[in-house]
Amino acid sequence: MSNVLIINAHHQYPFSKGELNRSLVLLAKRLLEAKEHTVKVVDVDSGWDVEEELKNHQWADIILLQSPINWMGVPWTFKKYMDEVYTAGMDGTLCNGDGRTREQPRSNYGAGGTLVGKKYMVSLTFNAPMEAFDDSNEYLFQGKTVDDLIFPIHMNFRFFAMEAMETFACFDVMKNAAIESDFKRFEDHLHKHF
Repeated sequence: MSNVLIINAHHQYPFSKGELNRSLVLLAKRLLEAKEHTVKVVDVDSGWDVEEELKNHQWADIILLQSPINWMGVPWTFKKYMDEVYTAGMDGTLCNGDGRTREQPRSNYGAGGTLVGKKYMVSLTFNAPMEAFDDSNEYLFQGKTVDDLIFPIHMNFRFFAMEAMETFACFDVMKNAAIESDFKRFEDHLHKHF
C-alpha cells in the first residue's frame, strides 16, 4: 500500500472555521487507513517544521492537498508553507533547482523535479456554485474549469515531477451546501483513485 501525506491547507477565518475541510481530511484518513495505506496529516494552520515537511514529501507516495479556495487561490498560510518548504526543497530534496543548466538556460524550466513516480490529488471547497465553471456564459470564470483556476497549484507539484490525479471539489458550501452528498462523492472519488 501507499504512504499518503494529507495537507489540510485551511486557514480559519471569522466566516469559515474549517469544519468541512477538517471533516474531509478525517474522512480521507479513515478510508485510506481502512485500505491499509499509511497516512500522515499536516494541519498548516497549526504550523510546520520545514525539515520535517521535506521528509514528509519524500516519504509520501501520494500527497492529498485539502484546501478551500479563498479569493481564487489557496489561503495565505499555505502559500507561506509553499514558500518556505518548497524553496528549501530546491536543494535536490524536491527538485534540483528549476531544471535548467548554464549550457541551456532557455529550456527545460521546471524540469528538475526529483519526486518522479509520486502522485498528488487536490480536493477543494468553494463558495462558488458548480455552475459557475465550464460555462462561457458565466460572468466570472468565462468557461474556465476548476483546474484552470488552480493551474499554479498543479504547476507547483509538476515542478517536483509529480503526476496529477483527478481533482475533487465541493461547491456552494456556504449558501447552498450539500454536505452529505459531498461526503459520498468524496468517498467514491477516493475509492476510484486509491
